Amino acid sequence: MTFNHIAVIGAGAWGTALALTCARAGREVTLWEPDAAQAEQLTKKRESQFLPGVRIDDGIAIASGAAEAARASAILVVVPAQAVRAVTKLLAPLIAPRTSLIVCAKGIERGTEKFMTEVIAECAPDAVPAILSGPSFAADVARGMPTAVTLAANDEKIASELTQAIGSASFRPYHSIDVRGVEIGGAAKNVLAIAAGIVGGRGLGASAAAALTTRGFAELVRFGRAYGAKPETMMGLSGLGDLILTCSSPQSRNFTFGVSLARGIKPEAIQSGLAEGAFTASVLVQMARERDIDMPISFAVAALLDGKMSVDAAIESLLSRPFKAEG
Repeated sequence: MTFNHIAVIGAGAWGTALALTCARAGREVTLWEPDAAQAEQLTKKRESQFLPGVRIDDGIAIASGAAEAARASAILVVVPAQAVRAVTKLLAPLIAPRTSLIVCAKGIERGTEKFMTEVIAECAPDAVPAILSGPSFAADVARGMPTAVTLAANDEKIASELTQAIGSASFRPYHSIDVRGVEIGGAAKNVLAIAAGIVGGRGLGASAAAALTTRGFAELVRFGRAYGAKPETMMGLSGLGDLILTCSSPQSRNFTFGVSLARGIKPEAIQSGLAEGAFTASVLVQMARERDIDMPISFAVAALLDGKMSVDAAIESLLSRPFKAEG
């Protein structure tokens, strides 16, 4: 199947960046923003308010409604994880059977404990679910800086064709059939990045940051193993690669969220853009409890966000854990 027409749902920073990279790949691109006020700015200024200074190419069509975007053969769903269900329900009656819906959110749905492609499959059973994830900042991708990510679908042929459709010299997607592994890497690393931001915000040093990232990766691997992820996916772009990026840069909204927490700002008062990890932490640790997975860093982040633990107590809880063999 050829994917010459690609739609992007959501004109935030990441959605805008993906629309631009699909246009660079030579595809017909339609961009639709569900929020009316943001859509008006797109039409008038050809610029997303979340990616100022980056002009949207004239060749990218700004859709006036969901039906226009739904005509595409592949649709990138670039909305927050907790909004994927609502957007998919809106698209489901509009799309043709076997349309590929590639979800680009990194999270787990609260309340249902469903991964993003499970939400897609439930709400649009005639669609082909896929997931795009990996170490990427929207500003870098929008400006054509070299980036590599992973795109996974259950059908390897479709996954490969989708990577060919959106890939370019500067945007390099690798295809995979380990859908669950790619989803877990993206969701878990955001929670761990909040912890990394706390380490940075408290000035605990580079050694502590390295230890946090390494031990965080061990948590990610344990969770992935319990939920059927392949080890090579955890070691790849959507696992270790995304974790390293998100835990090491203030460009990461989750890292910046953690820095703000470390400085004493309450979670509800933090103004650092959408930090998906703040929404994912509670459901991630609930799923870990259900399968008896040891995830002390993630548990500490969730407790802090729920107001059950202070930053100092969270740090102390990790530093006072018993000495044991690495693993």
